[in-house]
Amino acid sequence: MFLQSKLMTSNLRRRSLMTIPKIQLSLTAKISVDGLRYQQLEIEILTPDRVINPSDMVGLELPSSVDTSGGVVISGRAPIWLYAYFVHELHPTKWVACYDPRISGGVVVATHSNQAAIGQIIIESPSSEVQLCPALMIVGPPNSGKSVLSHALFQALIQENSHVYLQRANWDGEGNWALELGDEQQAEIMKVANKGELTQGFFPYHAQAILELRRQKSLVIVDIGGMAQPEKQPILEACSHYLIITSNPDEVTKWHEFCRDRGNLSTVAVMHSTLETCEEVNQSQPYLEMTCGAWLMGQPRAVPDELLKRVRSLLLKRT
Repeated sequence: MFLQSKLMTSNLRRRSLMTIPKIQLSLTAKISVDGLRYQQLEIEILTPDRVINPSDMVGLELPSSVDTSGGVVISGRAPIWLYAYFVHELHPTKWVACYDPRISGGVVVATHSNQAAIGQIIIESPSSEVQLCPALMIVGPPNSGKSVLSHALFQALIQENSHVYLQRANWDGEGNWALELGDEQQAEIMKVANKGELTQGFFPYHAQAILELRRQKSLVIVDIGGMAQPEKQPILEACSHYLIITSNPDEVTKWHEFCRDRGNLSTVAVMHSTLETCEEVNQSQPYLEMTCGAWLMGQPRAVPDELLKRVRSLLLKRT
């Protein structure tokens, strides 16, 4: 009898886990901007790590209150394939747009009327009293672990606060996918294939994107690459804090001069990266300084508690 009871309890728990929704959809009331009527479909991933599988789309239905006489702007952090699914499902509406927080607007991607045109950006009137959240630059010389650390910080914080954003302001072709792919060799091939080059408008574009993100998020983490270039001045002006990670102690002074002295940014931490597995606090004030490793692609490690505490303290509470 006792064993049967335990089995029944175990089965109930399994069923409960299976029925917990992983994707939550919410639909706003009708919004009108310059005579253009639409609703906003907000996607929220409910899993702790914000990861879902294609099979989670099975049985997923739109809210019944979708108004097909106007448009719909899809918003929220979700895979491209989920956005594509909803664009298809919203075919009966007049037009569909996908929200891009870096431009604070919805980009029209499908239309069946003259209400909106492909490529049109739907922007609500911003509030003049919006508080900017902190923007933390992750800086340091090449091959020190910037990409791995910034991704680890993002993954740790996104489980606590969905309003954390990681902006890759570099043209090396490396994105979050490179660290999440699970195949280092394939990631390197794709990185080389997607590598761009510096243009005159590259950093001004990312600087504006960071400012737009700071109006909406709780924290923006920014990876700017491994060179202290004068062309990055717009990024300095768009950010508020910085964190140095370096495998070469001689580089620390240069990055302090670049970020603190030229950019007037506040120091959060200096991380001396090493190939050895270690975690040692060198100083706590006026900023955190640690020796920590290893930060290698394909070998994920947890963010040290002391560093996570410092970065977590930057989070702006959004109502």
